[in-house]
Amino acid sequence: MVRINWTAVLLIGSIAFFAGALYLAAGNSTANTAPSQSNVSVINNQQVVEIFAKGGYTPRVTLAKAGLATTLKVSTRGTFDCSSSLVIPALNYRANLRPTGITEVPIGPQTAGTVLQGLCGMGMYSFQIKFS
Repeated sequence: MVRINWTAVLLIGSIAFFAGALYLAAGNSTANTAPSQSNVSVINNQQVVEIFAKGGYTPRVTLAKAGLATTLKVSTRGTFDCSSSLVIPALNYRANLRPTGITEVPIGPQTAGTVLQGLCGMGMYSFQIKFS
């Protein structure tokens, strides 16, 4: 008869579960850190930067053109985590985003070298828009 040591099975299972959770969390925190321009469009001298909010912000770093009137469009789709609470300190902007939809935030033209940072309400998640 084979005896199963349930304490050992539970311990190994718990360790595997937490190791997997840490691995996934670490993978998510480094995702999208490469600067992106694919989420920026310019039409009639109006620049639009698009960010997705859910479990953080995607992309995390955006490169935009300085000197153009800019609007930030933040999209949500079933977003109920802290990334739905958006804070942009340099603009004195604070809002709770709708769980699903698009919120437009007028940024205005920025000078070259400006780095605009957005954060969730708890400061856990962030994104940057770098103007050059």
